[in-house]
Amino acid sequence: MENSLQNKTFAIHTLGCKVNACESEAIREQLLGCGALEVPFGEPADIAIVNTCTVTNIADRKSRQMLHRARTVSPNCLILATGCYVQNNVKTEADESVDIFVGNKRKGEIAQILCEVMKRVAGGEKAPFYYIGEDTAATAFEDLPPVHAGVRTRAFLKIQDGCNQFCSYCIIPFARGRICSRSETSVLTEVCGVATEGVSEVVLNGIHLSSYGLETRSVSEQASLTVNEGELPLLSLLRKVNAIEGIKRIRLGSLEPRALTEETVQGLAQIDKLCPQFHLSLQSGCDKTLRAMNRKYTAEEFAEVVRRLRIHFRNPAITTDIIVGFPQESEEDFQESMVFAKRIGFAQVHVFPYSRRKGTVADRMSGQLTEAEKKRRAGLLIAATEETKLSYRKGFLGEKLSVLFEEKALIDGDWYYIGYSREYVPVALAAARDVTNCELTVTGVRLLSDGTLLAQESVAI
Repeated sequence: MENSLQNKTFAIHTLGCKVNACESEAIREQLLGCGALEVPFGEPADIAIVNTCTVTNIADRKSRQMLHRARTVSPNCLILATGCYVQNNVKTEADESVDIFVGNKRKGEIAQILCEVMKRVAGGEKAPFYYIGEDTAATAFEDLPPVHAGVRTRAFLKIQDGCNQFCSYCIIPFARGRICSRSETSVLTEVCGVATEGVSEVVLNGIHLSSYGLETRSVSEQASLTVNEGELPLLSLLRKVNAIEGIKRIRLGSLEPRALTEETVQGLAQIDKLCPQFHLSLQSGCDKTLRAMNRKYTAEEFAEVVRRLRIHFRNPAITTDIIVGFPQESEEDFQESMVFAKRIGFAQVHVFPYSRRKGTVADRMSGQLTEAEKKRRAGLLIAATEETKLSYRKGFLGEKLSVLFEEKALIDGDWYYIGYSREYVPVALAAARDVTNCELTVTGVRLLSDGTLLAQESVAI
């Protein structure tokens, strides 16, 4: 198709998860490859793209706000909306600000779609134009263009999409469809590519990462996240990524606690480049609420997974998501969940007030709590888990950490190089030389006002 994008300006705004961020990078690569020119979102452009999210009502509202903002800034530009909000709501909430709607399984075609739309508009056709792709049951992974790292130290790679778990509160399986995985060959090729460009750390992401490679397995294996013959495909992939020269660190996106069996954790512990940071979505520390959420594990089973990780990894960072104010969650249930979170001692907790999602089981449950009550509980849990976060970071005072530095930032009136330890603790270093993309051994000194760990340099590695 004729390239209509040469010298056209475009801006992208991304909402939601790391998978969306990966996909936005791939969209950016498509457009740059066609000769388009990127400008910051919020400045006038020929094309504005909003990669939307629908995980909560707030995400829906932000998606609409960004689309309206793009129209206000550039009244005559082409506005393209893609992502989960589009996939889930386009039939009932088509936004007049939007010219082009693109579904989740067609993000790899966006450059081609834009060229086609420009041709259709030139021929007299009127917006809106729809490129949704209705078959969310399809299990083919959409390979997106490889990302060029530029000067970055960390690259995010999408290796899995979709979810088969159907938690009672979650709309994402309807927006993302069934599980599908990127081929090992494709993943390894891109990892080699970013390593050649100087990237030191790769982060492997997915909508339900623990299901990587399971779409070809039996229904029972998919549901239980266990492979009866052999090991989890994700573990096999990690060993191969670990062997790629130039990559110093590997991180993982969110993992399902049930996938971390004793055998799997032992296997992960043998991958020397794997960072000891594990994001395990708890959602509640109360068994009654977990059952209502259809989470398929108990609080004690979750605690056993954490214990297992702490045996095989030295002081790993355990981070999580917790929902408060789920339908029928009593004050006692909430307190039980909060006590459990403090007992685990999470390094970071993302707290979410429950958000009703039309089409989910939880939306139809009785006992819906008020927004005020959900906000109150969220505030209490945030305060409690802020203490566990700071306690975890204080554990590195006087300790040596390996830190990969990424950028320079102003904190408390002073300039520091900022990086992250293998445990993903933010670290600040006052260095006379540029240490961007350098991995250094430092010693923790004290916490700065924002919780960043101030360090002094020890020995470079």
